[in-house]
Amino acid sequence: MAHLARIEHSTPRVAPISRPIVGTTPVSATPDFSPLEWSIIRLAQVDGLWTIRPPGPLRRFYNWLIGQTGSPQLANERLEVLRRIAVLSWHFGFTIPGEDVADFLSAGFTPEQYELLVTQVRAAASQRPNRTLEVLE
Repeated sequence: MAHLARIEHSTPRVAPISRPIVGTTPVSATPDFSPLEWSIIRLAQVDGLWTIRPPGPLRRFYNWLIGQTGSPQLANERLEVLRRIAVLSWHFGFTIPGEDVADFLSAGFTPEQYELLVTQVRAAASQRPNRTLEVLE
């Protein structure tokens, strides 16, 4: 696990929120995530794309064949939406389908948090070593 890039709390490069947010999200000057949410974002780096959608017949057969039980999904619906958007961000950056971003926003997160998540993930992804070079050495 030494190859995992660490996401550090840093001062975001996002303009402060000037208007109060209506809903369950608390009003804050800068977007941030809780330590639990940051750990979910970090752990999403090793999740494959197959973990964000329900398994199809082939995946269920493969799981049965290798004896894998359980689900990678989180029990908390809000944290599961965060995990899915983090997996997509680790793989694709800002090029995420609109319905997934809409799910993220409807779960109570803000657009500023989405921008913070993707910029931090992309910064950490650019710092991790290239795996193909490790294989060649």
